[in-house]
Amino acid sequence: MSESLPVRCPACRRAHRYTAPAYPCACGAPVAAPLDPDRVPDAAGHRSWSEEWVTVRCGSCGTRGEWPQPELGCPCGTVLRIPVVGERADARAGGGTRRPAVPTVPVRSARDAVTAAVLYLRRLGHDDIRRADQRPTSGIGLAGRGVLAQLDPSARPATSRDVECLWLTAMTESATCLYFSLAGYTAEARARADTLDVPLFVLDPSGAACPENAPALTLDADAS
Repeated sequence: MSESLPVRCPACRRAHRYTAPAYPCACGAPVAAPLDPDRVPDAAGHRSWSEEWVTVRCGSCGTRGEWPQPELGCPCGTVLRIPVVGERADARAGGGTRRPAVPTVPVRSARDAVTAAVLYLRRLGHDDIRRADQRPTSGIGLAGRGVLAQLDPSARPATSRDVECLWLTAMTESATCLYFSLAGYTAEARARADTLDVPLFVLDPSGAACPENAPALTLDADAS
């Protein structure tokens, strides 16, 4: 069960209650960072990749994984970094800038595929992912600030029409877009995506998002 902790903004002194988000471990059990009630949250300032992640041990299988650092946005504009029990000291010391591998979840269902896509979008820096307001013509729409993603969990390859519809919707919302598929893409879809500069990814059975065209390779490299 996720922990809940009362916190106070150091800038405006406003009180909040923060609940740690839970993420799925590879074993399927939910994992939430253990919050430290004895430490005071600090304001997030300059960011580095090493400070964006904390090491958390799964209580079910014992696996230690890298998960997003708990944060809370205050209405005053301050981002609070929530302390975690056993947080890595070397991250605070600035040792190493290599970003840890993005957490993945095995894809056994459409829900797992959504979780895998959301975890990858978080890796790209989109922490506010939700279901898109406008439902796509096929698959599942995911949206965040400035980004629109489409996930096709079906057994058929995505078509050029699927790619075009995503691109048009993103254009109307002034957002960038990317496509996730379980079954890949038709040759026409790949060609159209290259023309429209739409990144294409395939989710493999482990939940990893594999770049399938040049725009996706560029996006993935920028996030590494």
